[in-house]
Amino acid sequence: MELAHIPFDQLKVSPLNMRHARKAPDISDILPSIRAKGVQQPLLVRKNGSGYEIVAGRRRFFSLKTIAKEGAQVEPIPCAIMAEGDDAAALEASLIENVARLDPDDMARYETFVRLVKEGRSVEDIANTFGVTEIMVKRALALGNLLPDIREAYRNEDIDDQTIRQLTLASDAQQAEWWRLFSDPEQRAPRGWQLKQWLFGGEIKSDSALFPLESYTGEIVTDLFGEGGLFADTEQFWSLQNAAIAEKREALIKAGWDDVVVLDAGDLFHTWDHVKTPKKEGGRVYVETRTNGEVTFHEGFITRKEHDKRLRKLAAGEKADDAEQATRPELTAAAQNYVELHRHAAVRHALLGQPQLALRLTVAHMIGGSALWRTQAEPQKADKETTAESLAKSKAQAAFEAERTVILKFLGMAEHGHSVVRSNGDDYRVGTLLVTLLKLSDDEVLRVLTFVMAETLQAGTCVIEQIGNHLNVDLGALWKPDDAFFDLIRDKAAINAMLKDIGGKAVADGNVSATAKVQKKIIKDFLTGEGREKKAGWLPKYMTFPFAAYTKGGAGRLTENARTAKQITG
Repeated sequence: MELAHIPFDQLKVSPLNMRHARKAPDISDILPSIRAKGVQQPLLVRKNGSGYEIVAGRRRFFSLKTIAKEGAQVEPIPCAIMAEGDDAAALEASLIENVARLDPDDMARYETFVRLVKEGRSVEDIANTFGVTEIMVKRALALGNLLPDIREAYRNEDIDDQTIRQLTLASDAQQAEWWRLFSDPEQRAPRGWQLKQWLFGGEIKSDSALFPLESYTGEIVTDLFGEGGLFADTEQFWSLQNAAIAEKREALIKAGWDDVVVLDAGDLFHTWDHVKTPKKEGGRVYVETRTNGEVTFHEGFITRKEHDKRLRKLAAGEKADDAEQATRPELTAAAQNYVELHRHAAVRHALLGQPQLALRLTVAHMIGGSALWRTQAEPQKADKETTAESLAKSKAQAAFEAERTVILKFLGMAEHGHSVVRSNGDDYRVGTLLVTLLKLSDDEVLRVLTFVMAETLQAGTCVIEQIGNHLNVDLGALWKPDDAFFDLIRDKAAINAMLKDIGGKAVADGNVSATAKVQKKIIKDFLTGEGREKKAGWLPKYMTFPFAAYTKGGAGRLTENARTAKQITG
């Protein structure tokens, strides 16, 4: 059984539903509750073509049909999706039993869920325990975003469900302003859909600016009393606001915070999914930017997942390493693989012109061994199909394959082979190759040796970094940033640093809260010259020798390999 939210238009009543009938059921007893709070007990459904048919929950479904006819928007419905072989009666009984164990009062649910989260239970665990969807658990936990006075008023049923759901999305300042209106008998606080418009109407007040107002050259619209005002030029506001966020981020990092994470504009910081953590223990700062211009700096937090990992280490008797600080590499595993393979291709291409170095590398492999020193070719396994396609188009790869054809002719081997190295475990091939090699000149043998060394050179190692540094390999002559590269780069801080590298600090700071997708598009525009000054020959730090990353998190094994190569070389 799988729990999920399914769009209303994808549901229909199954003919096998034991309560199926042409006549609509009586829903008068449950309609008011569903109209106010939505469906609390998941419908039992099973897949049928492109949609789902309802096995149990017909009355709840008809209640939603009535609400839809009234003109209200029906959100996706919590459903339990039956798997093949599931017993419908048993599943329905289980769902009813689980939901019955859950207090129907929303505030009581919130308190129960918060207690379980603090005990180390995940959202998924809680959802499975009570037979509800993860979205329903998250909605309950979102009540923790409310100010205490608003929570208490909701507990006393002074505030309706639709209004409280909108308030969970409001900032503390917006909640305080709303509570002031709500508490004043002469004022009228917006509710329901009006509250949504009030919160997200797009107006940006002048008191939300982090920058000096004199730096803003556009118009500020004020009322007759001249109290406060609204920014008329929102584009200029966001440029200045983002620059101020970037400046504040730099100041916080200088102040000793391990990391400052700027969330995408409009994304909420969920307190229930984070744990308060001091600066000295690796706490970071999360910057929450609202669509109305408000910016909140949440200082001293790590994710609950990171916190639980630390607790498990302590419980196992291991030392919790504060220096670990839960930093994650700025490159995903797939992105690291992409960069490694291109670096590897460039290095071994450069190695083709260095037979003396190849000879010494061969001796080193004979003595020390390696994961590949079994006379097998480096497989160049790509994590993504796009990485394989990009590598196939590489100038370095093409040159290497052309050289392979020459070497196969030297040795009198069939040219259809995918590699020169073809170890099969017996000495017959070695003997025949020895006869061939004895007929070749020293220069020809060295050329073969150089190629074989390059073909068996392991990708993703510190040796690649050593050779690349030693030969001053220029990846720019062999590789250009392509779509596969940009698709694999995900870390926002690294992308913003790249934007600063190619477009300058003002451009990077002015887009600091823009999505990663938008910032990557700007970088591409600099590369192509589309609407911006073309930057020819630009390379990301990942594609230079020595290797460098953009953030303290580093780039995983790429950073480790570069560090090891530097230690060895001295």
